[in-house]
Amino acid sequence: MESMFSSNRPGWAALLDEKVTAYLPDLKYVHDEPLARHTSFRIGGPATRMAFPTSGEQIVLLTGFAQECGVMPFLLGNGTNLLVADEGLDTLVIQTGEGLNRIALDGGIITADAGVSLARLGVFAWQHSLTGLEFAHGIPGSLGGGVVMNAGAYGGELKDVLTEVTALFPDGVRTLRGEELALGYRRSFFTNHPEAVVLRAKLALHGGDQEAIKARMEELSAKRRASQPLEMPSAGSTFKRPEGYFAGTLIEQCGLKGKHVGGAEVSRKHAGFVVNAGGATCADVLALIKKVQDTVFTATGVTLEPEVKIIR
Repeated sequence: MESMFSSNRPGWAALLDEKVTAYLPDLKYVHDEPLARHTSFRIGGPATRMAFPTSGEQIVLLTGFAQECGVMPFLLGNGTNLLVADEGLDTLVIQTGEGLNRIALDGGIITADAGVSLARLGVFAWQHSLTGLEFAHGIPGSLGGGVVMNAGAYGGELKDVLTEVTALFPDGVRTLRGEELALGYRRSFFTNHPEAVVLRAKLALHGGDQEAIKARMEELSAKRRASQPLEMPSAGSTFKRPEGYFAGTLIEQCGLKGKHVGGAEVSRKHAGFVVNAGGATCADVLALIKKVQDTVFTATGVTLEPEVKIIR
């Protein structure tokens, strides 16, 4: 498959280096950074260039420079739902999870940067006796990534509390609200507009009993620990839930628990997860995903669609 970054202009990296040196001298900016260090799967080759901005203004400048240099950048949050190519990405990767991490509270409205983890947001809400984000407590992904895929778990999703999103578009910064966000199961407006960069979002919560909120968060955390292979590198649930079924149940019924290709394995704890059992490559995971899809379709007629985002 052709890389999504194959249209980048030859020589873009040297041009970008000059601009970053001249206009963003304090920015953390590295060459050939292994992306396996920045994804929960612990898989992925080097990014030709990687930047770690600490403000929305730096992101605006970086994306503008990238456009001038003929390169399409890739925004990386906490890397928890990604499978990155073994050969790496010949592009500028902008990592938002480290530097864009501010949270503010006004009444029951939380405003948070895209790099804030959903787990941290859940704790913040609990600390301020706000209910509505209990489901997010154990989700390791960033708010930006969560907005794009309308992250959810245990009956809750961002759609329930998300009120507006500020994003950078090629023509400038805009704020989307309500129906403009087009939130659905594991999708949003941003799913079909990868050119947009989520900068921050607002979440509307309600007051609640702090002890009850804490108890619910602890209950969900216990469920995750008991049922999910949190001790092994993965990208979370590998497949979306097919209508009328559960992916993990179908996979287990097909006898695929523990099946592996190279270092990639269908989790023995929860068949809905493909895990890195040791030294797995992107190629291993892709081959195992295909094996699972083919086996399940042959046995049941159900097509499993990957939930993990494949970047190459």
